[in-house]
Amino acid sequence: MKYLELDFTLTPHDEDATDLLAALAAQAGLESFVSTGSGMKGYVQHACFQKDVLDNILSDFPMPAVRITYAVREAEDRNWNEEWEKQGFAPVCIGDKVCIHQPGQTGLPTAKYQILIEPHQAFGTGQHQTTGMILRRLADMDLTGKRVLDAGCGTGILGIFCAMKGASNVFAYDIDSWSVRNTLQNMALNHVGNIDVMEGDAALLQGRGLFSLVLANINRNILWNDLPAFSSVLASKGQIILSGFYSEDIPMLTERAESLGLNFVNHTENERWASLLFQK
Repeated sequence: MKYLELDFTLTPHDEDATDLLAALAAQAGLESFVSTGSGMKGYVQHACFQKDVLDNILSDFPMPAVRITYAVREAEDRNWNEEWEKQGFAPVCIGDKVCIHQPGQTGLPTAKYQILIEPHQAFGTGQHQTTGMILRRLADMDLTGKRVLDAGCGTGILGIFCAMKGASNVFAYDIDSWSVRNTLQNMALNHVGNIDVMEGDAALLQGRGLFSLVLANINRNILWNDLPAFSSVLASKGQIILSGFYSEDIPMLTERAESLGLNFVNHTENERWASLLFQK
């Protein structure tokens, strides 16, 4: 997974300004931040970095008394999650419906669906608010016989859950080769075989046919760009679940979806993160 490191300098250094910058910089694709003595460092995948978006944010920063500059360099190509992976993650359970855990963990709550996840530099254990919101939606849905698209599959957790719940087929893709390999590994752990996984982006959807359900847990800029592709492969009466963005992004994504003929059904929120449900 190739990352860029952005080193931000704030003059004068102000914690409130740093917090605000981190929140806004997420719109440009940045996904993690580390405080420094003069500001912060942010990390973003090569393919997700929206430099023009970031520059526009800085030119119109809401705290004009704070001057912000940044430098970009290639981040070290290593497994940024290595220590976290060694420590593992606590089981994530949604009532008695589903429990996500690593192999070998004991004393687990009883749940209808037990999903094994071994995360290797891929997003999606159910711990993040966005993944959790989608899992809660899926837990209450009848997926029997449905064809599902999992865009930006990460660990493969969403597609695996759909397959367990009776989906006829899942097509999953991710721009990150680590995620593709991790999805294949987690499919094997859960003895799930009806998922096709590929490395790439929404261009892979051409010629793939129609889907009854589209899942996309990606940052808002990619969602904005890829919504036309998602809509084009969504069957009549099909549903699309979006997440990976903040509550303040709901209006722009809703407007975009409705312009493509998708009907807003509802939304959920969890600690400023949001999820949207549309139907065609």
